Amino acid sequence: MSRIRLATPDDAHAIASIYAYYVANTPISFEVAPPSADEMRTRIKRTLQRFPYLVCEDGGRVVGYAYAGRHHERAAYDWSCEVSVYVDNGMHRRGIGRVLYAALLALLRRLGYYNALAGITVPNDGSIGLHAAMGFRHAGLNRAVGYKDGRWWDVAYMETSLQETYPDAVAPPLSIDDLRPAEIEAIIGSATAV
Repeated sequence: MSRIRLATPDDAHAIASIYAYYVANTPISFEVAPPSADEMRTRIKRTLQRFPYLVCEDGGRVVGYAYAGRHHERAAYDWSCEVSVYVDNGMHRRGIGRVLYAALLALLRRLGYYNALAGITVPNDGSIGLHAAMGFRHAGLNRAVGYKDGRWWDVAYMETSLQETYPDAVAPPLSIDDLRPAEIEAIIGSATAV
């Protein structure tokens, strides 16, 4: 039985292990050396100061994760965020990415974000398909923007709206810490209910 929950620093080893495959074997991540568990622990803590960072457990084992982060530093971008999802190699096409994104996007909506954006190294039909299935639309392409494994890679950008309307006056988004644990669990539960 799969379970989605907020990540903790204790998940660093599992997350680092999942991510290491993509760094070492694919152009999906533009990092060239897999980060250590200690570095991943620092990243988890930093992300959770403001944004959701989720893991999917299956049988008590972390099999995927998703998180959000700042889109850009300028204050006018504060209502938009970037999102990422990674699923353990060999666990694809089981709905893990979909449930992680459903929970993540629901939390971002509740926090008051208006736009979620994703950068995807292409070609990557699986990721493009997942994002399209989650309501993302194509927003652009940066050609030959990254160099890894002896070649240049394009990055496609996809975006989705998180709110129904875009009012003239909005409050700043909340931090994930502004939500009570019970509310977070309820949002995750209703977003991932099948």
